[in-house]
Amino acid sequence: MKSVDAHLADILATVRPLAPLELELERALGTTLAEEVSAPLPLPPFDNSAMDGYAVRAEDIAEVPVTLPVIDDVAAGSDELRAVGPGHAVRIMTGAPVPAGADTVVPVEWTDGGTASVRIERTAAPGNAIRRAGEDVQAGELVLAPGTVIGPAQLGIIAGVGRRRVRVRPRPRVVVLATGAELVEPGLPLGPGQIWDSNSFTLTAAVREAGAEGFRADTVGDDPAVFLDQLDAQLVRADAVITSGGVSMGAYEPVKEALGPLGTVRFEKVAMQPGMPQGFGVVGEDQVPIFALPGNPVSSYVSFMLFVRPALRKMCGLPAGPPETQTAHVIGALRSPQGRRSFLRGTLASDGTVSPVRGQGSHQLAALASANALIVVPEDVTEVPSGTAVEVIRL
Repeated sequence: MKSVDAHLADILATVRPLAPLELELERALGTTLAEEVSAPLPLPPFDNSAMDGYAVRAEDIAEVPVTLPVIDDVAAGSDELRAVGPGHAVRIMTGAPVPAGADTVVPVEWTDGGTASVRIERTAAPGNAIRRAGEDVQAGELVLAPGTVIGPAQLGIIAGVGRRRVRVRPRPRVVVLATGAELVEPGLPLGPGQIWDSNSFTLTAAVREAGAEGFRADTVGDDPAVFLDQLDAQLVRADAVITSGGVSMGAYEPVKEALGPLGTVRFEKVAMQPGMPQGFGVVGEDQVPIFALPGNPVSSYVSFMLFVRPALRKMCGLPAGPPETQTAHVIGALRSPQGRRSFLRGTLASDGTVSPVRGQGSHQLAALASANALIVVPEDVTEVPSGTAVEVIRL
């Protein structure tokens, strides 16, 4: 059987980062920056008040209490030039330009709030409550580097340096297609031999959680021709496709029967549990990557975490590799088959211990839903005593 590491390596060698494009800021959230973003001028561009209060000279309030005449008001956004002379004060609002001559701002809370004159109860050192020009960013300074994922704060600084559009790698568009004649849409009644489809919902949610755009397609039965028709219809909006089911060794395996003859998708046994049957390749004129995952719910989700999520990171232009692990000490003994890397569902606690959940079958979705980690047992290990240090992958 093929190793987990070799299968992931083949996937990452095949997928490519998406081509950059320019987007309006409103559409850039979650994308990956594909250019440098620099400040064209200092931020803030002028000295301004950090608080509502009074702009004064520090030497005039060296001894308090003191009463000063208020000679002017200055609001945020004001473009009039103002000045403060000796023994005077200017009422100032948060964000307003600091008048010439003033070197400190006294918060209104330290005063009586007067408008014609103000009684100041506390002294303030030079520079108090003043945001200096260039204090955040200097003109020409790099504020974001290529490869940065654009979140709310990153979007804010792009707008803050005056940019309306930005060059990014877009979020991959991923179509999720579940197969199986037994599948019924949730909300509809079950007939004999039927189950409600959960895989397409799980995988679409996993795609979105990974930072891509997930599109759930209608389920397909066991007819390979119908599957191909559905796949062709979905490729126009897909940067990648995920299927679940139809990849095992038995009869009625529509994904394997439909894609196998194309010669661009390989179906292999990967030395892992759960999730041994795997398929991967490219389809269509645009060579769209397709991940053919097994149909058991736990198998498909574990496969997504190990193989699809790293591939989506590479498509986004981000560093990609095996999922990050951390060390924990297992509570309870574990068993694993020889020659396969096991990914057991567990609950990772804040004290650095991890406990396997009850129900490790690849069909036991409820047990997966109660887990927050995968316990990794290497291929050459069959018995793990309680208390042993193990590697875990956070879910």
